[in-house]
Amino acid sequence: MDFEYTPSGPFTLSLANEFFGGWPAYHPGELALAMAFPVEGWRSSALVVMRQAESGALKGEVFGPEPEPAWQQALAVLSADADGAGWPAVGQRDPVLGRLQEQYQFLRPVLFHSPYEAAAAFIIGHRIRMEQGRAIRQNMAREFGDVITVGGAEFYAFPRPQVLQTITAIKGVNPQKIERLHAVAQAAVNGRLERAHLRTLPVDFALEKIQTLPGIGPFFAQGILFRGAGLVDEVTDDDTTAQAVQEAYALPSLPDRPAVLALAEAWRPYRMWATVMLHVWLRRERGGPRRPPRR
Repeated sequence: MDFEYTPSGPFTLSLANEFFGGWPAYHPGELALAMAFPVEGWRSSALVVMRQAESGALKGEVFGPEPEPAWQQALAVLSADADGAGWPAVGQRDPVLGRLQEQYQFLRPVLFHSPYEAAAAFIIGHRIRMEQGRAIRQNMAREFGDVITVGGAEFYAFPRPQVLQTITAIKGVNPQKIERLHAVAQAAVNGRLERAHLRTLPVDFALEKIQTLPGIGPFFAQGILFRGAGLVDEVTDDDTTAQAVQEAYALPSLPDRPAVLALAEAWRPYRMWATVMLHVWLRRERGGPRRPPRR
């Protein structure tokens, strides 16, 4: 089924893929991103092929038994479902953000396909390199996920939570992580890790509930909520954010949490978008966050 949607405010699909995506190309040489994922509700998986017309409209081909929910989920992944009309005004109020918006062409965050996939990714990726975690998830999709075949090509979705609950061995994943993945899967089956649900909860309450999952601490909980559910107007509480603020605003010392929040008032109602842009800048232009020395 075909869909079309024009995001409010500036949005460029090629930038989303360049900075965050890494989705396979649908056809070589064409900017058509192929997203395969379990559709929230977990009855099926879908493939969404996304293109952007010269007019700016996003055009999607959806393959799967639940096309409308899959299309809405794909828009949320790109932060295209949010009203971005006021995003440029943040840069007008804050010249530092304005320069970054110009440099990165009003880049929006790209989210995980769902908070469920975000939680699984954090569990799998704990204490291993990012590339290793991504490879493990891709192998899990090939071995345990739904396969969507289009035009002779096969696309693999991450395992639906009902399937993940039954898996007892995953190459590269230790037994403790598998137990934690089972808990994540059960929470998803119970509806606790769906985007729409988490967006309705007060932030502190949502973070508290997410941290009841084994292996999920404050840092991972923020990632699941902010980059899984896709909250637009929040600020992560972590060292990377503080370092990015210090570097971008040329502060003499690392700002504490109240100082970061005070400065971020100018970013409302897009504080998360501004935070992510600062993270991108720090990694691209400053070599990434400084890590404290190990004892």
